Amino acid sequence: MRRRKIPLRKCVACQETKSKKELIRVVRTPEGEIMIDVTGKKSGRGAYLCGNVACFELAKKSRALDRSLKASVGLEVYEQLAQDFIRVEDEFLAQRETGMDDEE
Repeated sequence: MRRRKIPLRKCVACQETKSKKELIRVVRTPEGEIMIDVTGKKSGRGAYLCGNVACFELAKKSRALDRSLKASVGLEVYEQLAQDFIRVEDEFLAQRETGMDDEE
């Protein structure tokens, strides 16, 4: 039986390549709204970040999200994303740990 191909994505901040499930997607919707996409299925242009605050801060400092999303991300949007990111980070890490337990 063939093994399924695991989709890989690169973190825009630290440039590490990881499986899609290990990264958090930030999306710019067709309407221009920028938000965190936990499901990974919202339509729009996406950028991926590792599930830790250090990578988010690095992306903010280097304006990596601006380049990846091909749109300027204002400070108020970064503030909102930071609040959402911290909230989502705990859920994301818990899901990742339970997912790794299931694979073993």
